[in-house]
Amino acid sequence: MSDTVQTSAPSGVQGGDGSTARIVIPEKHPMVTLLGATDSLLRVIERSFPDTDIHVRGNEVTATGNRADIALVKQLFSEMMLVLRTGQPLTEDAVERSIAMLKSGAQDPDGAVSPSAVFTQSILSNRGRTIRPKTVNQKTYVDAIDRHTITFGIGPAGTGKTYLAMAKAVQALQAKEVNRIILTRPAVEAGERLGFLPGTLYEKIDPYLRPLYDALHDMMDPDSIPRLMAAGTIEVAPLAYMRGRTLNDAFIILDEAQNTSPEQMKMFLTRLGFNSRVVVTGDTSQIDLPGGTRSGLKVVQEILAGVPDIHFSILTSTDVVRHKLVGRIVDAYERWDAENAEDADRAASDRSPRKTAPRGPRGHAPRQSHRTES
Repeated sequence: MSDTVQTSAPSGVQGGDGSTARIVIPEKHPMVTLLGATDSLLRVIERSFPDTDIHVRGNEVTATGNRADIALVKQLFSEMMLVLRTGQPLTEDAVERSIAMLKSGAQDPDGAVSPSAVFTQSILSNRGRTIRPKTVNQKTYVDAIDRHTITFGIGPAGTGKTYLAMAKAVQALQAKEVNRIILTRPAVEAGERLGFLPGTLYEKIDPYLRPLYDALHDMMDPDSIPRLMAAGTIEVAPLAYMRGRTLNDAFIILDEAQNTSPEQMKMFLTRLGFNSRVVVTGDTSQIDLPGGTRSGLKVVQEILAGVPDIHFSILTSTDVVRHKLVGRIVDAYERWDAENAEDADRAASDRSPRKTAPRGPRGHAPRQSHRTES
């Protein structure tokens, strides 16, 4: 049975902007997969369209409301069924993100992206787990990595910029598009002083590189990682180790790039060799450089803007794929930063020098002469 959607004017409504859509779900899609256990997915839809009445009877969904919302509800169920056809289960988060994409597309048709195109794009599968983009900006970022030699992923914590880059690196290695993966980070302390750590050089720098190891363990057989690292197929090293090298046939990721100086960024980018790809990731709101040092990630956006084969992907709080609170925290900090920047500008304006009467020696005003010229 094919999917059918029928629309008719609601009973009792004379004109106006009201309409009803009757959505028939094919029998091959059990309603529980579409509506969720205990109707959890249906409740997400109802919360997102508060002015729309949605009723389910058998394998039919009836929605009544204004035409714009009804059109989005019809499109949402069609997209959900497309995702289910791939065998991928639907989650509350996926439905919420699908609704956000559809509403954004309704406001900006030129930038519209199908939710099913996002959620069914597979990057890498490992131990029964598939890594996919979860937002439109993440899909744009992943596609840019495929199309460009150098890609910058810039955004707040939790937007998947490093994780997706790692997945693309492992995918390229497994497809034999590159011979090795090189992962690097600047060894800059995040607001702490670690002091003289004990152990060997690698034990000292290990805390800075641990997040990269963690991502590798998610994407590859953990037993194979030591072997690949011993063979040089995978290299994890601090940024200082990149100086003087030319990196051919490699997928190179620079993480935490906001903590590079402009000189370090130039040094890193000029390591690029033949048949290599570079992804640079960072969060310009979390710069840990000493006061007065400009971030290389900020400067490079000014220098390389418009250069062919280089792409800048900007991710925002809407692309955060961690706990929902993370996105709200990011937004709250951005508002706080903006408010404090305005206060600082006003304070600086108040402190600006004002015109005063000329002063005499030792700061005294010059004496007035009482003599009369003859």
